[in-house]
Parts: sequence; C-alpha cells; structure tokens
Amino acid sequence: MSMDLTQFHWIYPPKRFKLTADKLTLSTDPDTDYWQRTYYGFQHDNAPAFLTAVSETEFSFTVKTRWSPVKLFDQCGVVLYQDSDNWFKASVEYESPQVSKLGSVVTNLGYSDWATTDISSAQNEMTYRLSRRGQDFCIENSVDGVAFKQMRIFHMHLPLTSVNIGVYACSPLDCSMQAEFSDFTLGPCQWALHNG
Repeated sequence: MSMDLTQFHWIYPPKRFKLTADKLTLSTDPDTDYWQRTYYGFQHDNAPAFLTAVSETEFSFTVKTRWSPVKLFDQCGVVLYQDSDNWFKASVEYESPQVSKLGSVVTNLGYSDWATTDISSAQNEMTYRLSRRGQDFCIENSVDGVAFKQMRIFHMHLPLTSVNIGVYACSPLDCSMQAEFSDFTLGPCQWALHNG
C-alpha cells in the first residue's frame, strides 16, 4: 500500500528538499553522517532522516532510491531510527568511480557495525525492503524493484513497540549531492516465517 508522505517527519532536516505526493528529493548538507563509536572512535548523528512511526510488529517497508554521488562516502538509503544509540541504515556508499559499497549498519546500545559488499559505481538506483517480525528484522535490496536479495538479518536490543522507519541521505565530507526517494509502500510482512 502506498504511504501518505504527509505523515512523515524530519530529524535533522536538510536545507534543501522538495516533497510531492509520492516523491522526496533532497540535497545533502556537508559533514553529515551516522556512526557510533566502534573502531573509528567518533560519533556522528546529524544526517537528515525522513521518518514515520509504525506500530505493527510485522510489516514490510519498501522504497526506491536514486542518487548522484559527488565525493567519497556519499550515501542514501533506508533507515530505522529510535535514538542516537539504537538505529539501522542500509545504503550504497560511494567509494570510487569504479566501485561502491552496498552495505548496512546496525547500531545497538551505542555501538555500530558495518557489513558491505562491492558493487559497481554505475549503479545509481536501488530499492530496499525492510521487514519486521518483533525485535528481528530482514533487509533486502533489489536493482529492478522486483527480485530482492537478502543483505542481512538483525536484532534490535532496545525493546521496541512503535518503530521509526524511513529514508536518509548524507555527505560525510565537504560536499552536497542529490538524492531521490519514491515508491514508498508499507504492507504485510514479506519475510517468510521460519518454521524451525
């Protein structure tokens, strides 16, 4: 089911964005990112995220992303954000004209991880599907919006009732890029129930 984008809200809104009935376009602000502590030591929590609260304990959220990276680490994708110490993001992160990182970060109790795989930097569109079953989640990606591949299964440690899901984009270095989000849908959980 298509989502009502007027029900979304911003955290760290970008200076420039355009919202229509079915599409969000934004320009990232420089020096914006999400990361907490692990390995690098730094804490970043200032990237624009466009979120809506979902109370269902089982659902699938799907969104199409398109971006035009400018510098190293430019990224846009899907996000689940509870607070600065408990969140998840999945995106393509620009690395070079040849190769970028399709990756995801799970941050539990103030510490981030990062799981990645290399993809071609020519790929500038990606559809994501985030599915919830209680405290557990599955993130999938699709280059055509039809055939999805699992990226990872993860658990959020902070007890969840309602969750804040949506999209984000950021430019960790001194630059700005264009990001576009469309085809926002929310519906029954597409992540098959495990019958072990």
